[in-house]
Amino acid sequence: MDLKELVIRGISYSQTQSGAYALLLEHEETNVKLPVVIGNFEAQSISLGLEKDIHPPRPLTHDLFSKFILEAGYAIVSVVIYQIVDGVFFSNINLVNNQNGATLALDARTSDAVAMAVRFEAPIFTTMDVLNEAGILLEIEEKTDAQNYEESDAAQGISSLSMEELTKLLDDAVRDEDYDTAMEIQEEIKRRKKKID
Repeated sequence: MDLKELVIRGISYSQTQSGAYALLLEHEETNVKLPVVIGNFEAQSISLGLEKDIHPPRPLTHDLFSKFILEAGYAIVSVVIYQIVDGVFFSNINLVNNQNGATLALDARTSDAVAMAVRFEAPIFTTMDVLNEAGILLEIEEKTDAQNYEESDAAQGISSLSMEELTKLLDDAVRDEDYDTAMEIQEEIKRRKKKID
């Protein structure tokens, strides 16, 4: 099977389904994007998996499963989105046993597979058939950090706070499991640190 590696390009509110998100994966060689509609919980879990600096006070489902995989002596080596049927993507999580090299493929929803892949820093692949059927060529206008910052209402509300206040707010948001707010605060902290550097 000729597999094509995908990278995560972003997560945004879905334009087509209310209350859902769109996970945008890209095949870098061809710039073909693969949009996958995912739920709010999965979007939050993928975002937290990508954002290594934010740690929820209690483990999320994907964190719990990651811990179980490690304790069982396995590691995730890849995720393969191998099929699309009636708009539904089918994926496998591929694992290897660290002691004896035995392999295992688990059927999974694509959103869960990607959430696990980011925790193990495992590559995400798909087939050319899936790219041809569901992929789109889409030029994404890259926004500068300043433009992203100006467009965020929440950022405007936190822009006047000190770093100490931001850190406390971040801790409170994580404790309250308000991960959307926590990520906005984290972005503000990163933006300020980038200015200092």
